Amino acid sequence: MPHTPPLDRLHDVDRRGFSSDNYAGVHPEVLEALATVNGGHVGSYGADPYTEALQDVVRGHFGENASCWPTFNGTGANVVALSAMTDRWDSVICSSHAHIHTDECGAPEKVAGIKLVDVESPDGRLTPERIDREAYGFGFEHHAQPRVVSVTQSTEVGTLYTPDQLRAVCEHAHALGMFVHLDGARIANAAAALGCSLADITTDVGVDVVSLGGTKAGLMGVEAVVVVNPDAVRRLEFVRKLSTQLPSKMRFMSAQLLALYAGDLWLESGRHANAMARRLGEALRGIDGVTVTQEVAANAVFAVLPPQVTLRMQARYPFYVWKEATGEVRLMCSWDTTEGDVDGFAEALRAEMSVTA
Repeated sequence: MPHTPPLDRLHDVDRRGFSSDNYAGVHPEVLEALATVNGGHVGSYGADPYTEALQDVVRGHFGENASCWPTFNGTGANVVALSAMTDRWDSVICSSHAHIHTDECGAPEKVAGIKLVDVESPDGRLTPERIDREAYGFGFEHHAQPRVVSVTQSTEVGTLYTPDQLRAVCEHAHALGMFVHLDGARIANAAAALGCSLADITTDVGVDVVSLGGTKAGLMGVEAVVVVNPDAVRRLEFVRKLSTQLPSKMRFMSAQLLALYAGDLWLESGRHANAMARRLGEALRGIDGVTVTQEVAANAVFAVLPPQVTLRMQARYPFYVWKEATGEVRLMCSWDTTEGDVDGFAEALRAEMSVTA
């Protein structure tokens, strides 16, 4: 028999870091929910009372026409959403920083067969003017047809769209005959930072389809497609199955989303992660030689460190380099980041910078 170490020895439970909010564990309330729904036999593939209850919760957040379709991950949610919103000859306009463009291994293009058209946007946000750079060729058979505008909230560079900014994007896209998809992997952080409800930055401003985040907010491994405007999609049930994103034991997926969104856990988690990021940003600004490159809007902190300091710090607190050329790093806070994590990192960085100086 092969020797397997005890599970409690496979990783150091005391090791902390700022690489990603995906690194954090599962929220205890979510684990409790999973245990609660585990007994007995219920229907599969969504024919269960938890998935039914989830529809009511989602309608409470996104309006009476909304429907929720759990998927295994964020890439899957984006692929399913965009596939259901487009035909094979259509294109999706997105920011040059968009996750669908830079971090999904070409899945929207290779799996869904969609042409992505990225627009340079240093702050990660699209505007009507930026959309117009690529929204042309309507009806011209030689040109991929602009069909969807995809935005991310909060953005990949840590910025936020205000409700008015999103409304301007949606109104412009709709005037062009296009739909709007919102990648909400960190929508809880965005809503918490803006002091908004989920509807304030989706339904009420004209967003048609949302990829609803879960994993980054403390779930084990589930995201969802929320269809706000039913006219924006076609046969999503088939698209999800074809895209290998239909969970068989869906009660466990829906139970997690219920634990997060039926009450205020999503908001509490977002607020906490954002608060820790603000604390971290303030601490870094007080360290000589460290440059925080932008306002901390949600749960991300971007800063420039000397390369040798970055290497030494990564050995103690894992995090990612964002731009090799400039030395800019990204530090992500999560639902379980503590003040001790933040203060310990800042103290260690201050010591490392003094060695460099």
